Formats: sequence, structure tokens, C-alpha cells
Amino acid sequence: TNNEMVRTKTLTKNTIVQIDAAPFRQWYEAHYAKPLGRKKLSEKKFSEEEKAELPFLKKRSDKTQKKYTERQKTSFVDPAVEEQFIAGKLYACISSRPGKCGRSDGYILEGQELQFYVRKLK
Repeated sequence: TNNEMVRTKTLTKNTIVQIDAAPFRQWYEAHYAKPLGRKKLSEKKFSEEEKAELPFLKKRSDKTQKKYTERQKTSFVDPAVEEQFIAGKLYACISSRPGKCGRSDGYILEGQELQFYVRKLK
């Protein structure tokens, strides 16, 4: 039945899928006010319009900036996951059993689990 699942593109529990990284990057940059998976931002000069667009370059009040500074102390991203953010795709595992409604829950792979699946899929 495994070949049939691949042929019909059926999602089951514990399936490894590749998902778009953009929504996760947007949340991380808005929550921690730090860039994630962007190349060479320090060298680039941003215009006022670009600064207003990117959440980690916005002007903030002192109280708000203090809150983001506290959050940034705990914002660590695994280098292997950051490489995936640069590529624009993340590996994830489906943890629920998708039914007829088409909704499924899951988690982003990281650490040893990510290393294992990257080796298997290449």
C-alpha cells in the first residue's frame, strides 16, 4: 500500500513533508525583531519605505524595545533549520491523522531528527 499512498499523494500520520518557510519567517521576525534566513543584511542600506515594511527594522518605543530585547535573549535557531529558511522550504512531520476535512497538524523537524531525514531524502 506504500506505493499506492505515494501515487495518490495521500497524507498519513508521521509523513515527512516540505512546507513553505515564509509564514514561519514572518512570525519569527515579528515576534523576536530579528532577521531569519536572510543573506547579508548588514551590508545593505535600506530606504525608509523598506524599513517600514520589515518588522525587525521598525522604530519602537523604549518600553516595546525592552520587551523585544528580552525576547531576543532566548531566540536561538538551529543552524540546519536556518539553512532551510534561506532555501525557503522546511521539513515538517505530520503529527495528526488527516481526515476528509483536509486539515493536518504537525511540527518542524530540527536537531537529530532533521539530520536523519535530510540524509535519507538526499
